[in-house]
Amino acid sequence: MSEQRLPFVKMEGIGNDFVLIEGVAAQGLELSALAKRLCHRPFGIGADGLLVIEPSEHAPIRMRMFNPDGTEDFCGNGLRCAARYAYERGWVNSLEFGIETLGGRVIPVRLQLQGGAVAAIATDLPAPRFHPRDIPALADGEVIEDYPLTVAGHTLRIYSVNTGTTHTVIFNDTLPDDALFTQVSPRLETHPMFPERTSVLWAVVESRTAVRLRIWERGVGETLGCGSGAAAAAVLAYRAGWTEATVAVHSRGGTLQVEYRPDNGITLTGPASLHFEGHFFL
Repeated sequence: MSEQRLPFVKMEGIGNDFVLIEGVAAQGLELSALAKRLCHRPFGIGADGLLVIEPSEHAPIRMRMFNPDGTEDFCGNGLRCAARYAYERGWVNSLEFGIETLGGRVIPVRLQLQGGAVAAIATDLPAPRFHPRDIPALADGEVIEDYPLTVAGHTLRIYSVNTGTTHTVIFNDTLPDDALFTQVSPRLETHPMFPERTSVLWAVVESRTAVRLRIWERGVGETLGCGSGAAAAAVLAYRAGWTEATVAVHSRGGTLQVEYRPDNGITLTGPASLHFEGHFFL
């Protein structure tokens, strides 16, 4: 009896890597369990998340993203990967189109070509939400900015926002060493203040136009990049008065350009690459 073979491609955006499959190939499979299996680095393909693309009634394509722990989430870097795949595989024939994402939101994307190849992709993220009930977070007040919170014996001043998913930023003069990062980040991710958990961004404002990050994503752990997290850090730094509205956000995997328009949302621009494709034996 032959084994079922699942076709996939491996893509990444600033080091945030994904297994991408087409929904038709996964019919009858439980996607949460499939994400756990495919994203497992020793025994699967290995990735920060699983992207599933399929037709949509509301946009040219729909993208679903699952973390390695099986939870479904929103992902800015994943959007760019899905956009490039859809364009190069003929799902769309325009450089500008929409992608339906978690909760039915349609996100506009724009591909930028250089020499006929996709060089960068711009995505318009949802307007950031600052009220604790929208993050969501169990805190009083209208915003969580410069908010004192003790985690693992360390008193932090945290900033939280929802840029499609929940993010908490810690601004410091330097990025944390491994000991501090691995001690505090997972405990802040799962702190009772955040009923749906939170990603954790450690940030250094390097100039009026540059921010540097070290990233702990909820449901994943440390990652080399995070699109919605880069947007979160940029927005919060701007609101604090430390940066301009357009900044370069650097992480270990690369750089994203974030443009924040307080009255009209966020534009995130960066690359997406396809590295290999194959079949996974189920």
